Amino acid sequence: MPSPQPREPEPVQPGKLEFTAAEIGALAHLYRGEVYRSTVWRTRLDSSTNWAVVTTGIALSATYSSAESSPLPMVLVGLLVTVFLLFEARRYRYFSVWRARARLLETDFYAPMIRGEGPSPSSAWTKLLANDYRHPRYHISYIRAIGRRLRRTYGWIFAIQAIAYYGKLAIHPLPLTMMSEILDRASIGPIPGTIVILAGVAFHSSWALFAFITHRIEVIDRRKRHNLIAMG
Repeated sequence: MPSPQPREPEPVQPGKLEFTAAEIGALAHLYRGEVYRSTVWRTRLDSSTNWAVVTTGIALSATYSSAESSPLPMVLVGLLVTVFLLFEARRYRYFSVWRARARLLETDFYAPMIRGEGPSPSSAWTKLLANDYRHPRYHISYIRAIGRRLRRTYGWIFAIQAIAYYGKLAIHPLPLTMMSEILDRASIGPIPGTIVILAGVAFHSSWALFAFITHRIEVIDRRKRHNLIAMG
């Protein structure tokens, strides 16, 4: 069954310069609702991050439990953390919607009110917020969401994983005496150590490059809308 089309809103009175007490009360309830939804999705973000940290900790414990332990858990946990990152980026897109709405109300409704300036219903922010409710959409792309979570959280987890993995190869079962030994220790079954090392370098270089590129995209986007009221 197709979703019903939104009803056309009633036209705003052109001479209306301030909100009524009833409208201010409705906006206060709206703000509380958006804060609640953003808090719920913030908790969901934290849960996937917590799982990524816990699984990395388990892999560290298994890898460093003894000198003879295999470094393979550190390789596998990198793949698992990547899955958590993809899940969290999807959740972040939902979170950014509620957060952006609440933030817009804070900066353009409550802040002017606190300064003693009555917020006007005819301001640009009211049109932006109303349009976002009538035509809801994500405020950030999936690619940029992945980049943000990488830079703020998962980049550190991947860095710890990489340091722990190469540290394991360097000190166990005995400290390295020649660099060629690291290739023998890195081999996984029939897969030569050279391929494993190169794959690891490519993996960690790719996420670092991805985080940098998405950061540059965001910087350019912010410069374009520097003087505009925007969400996301």
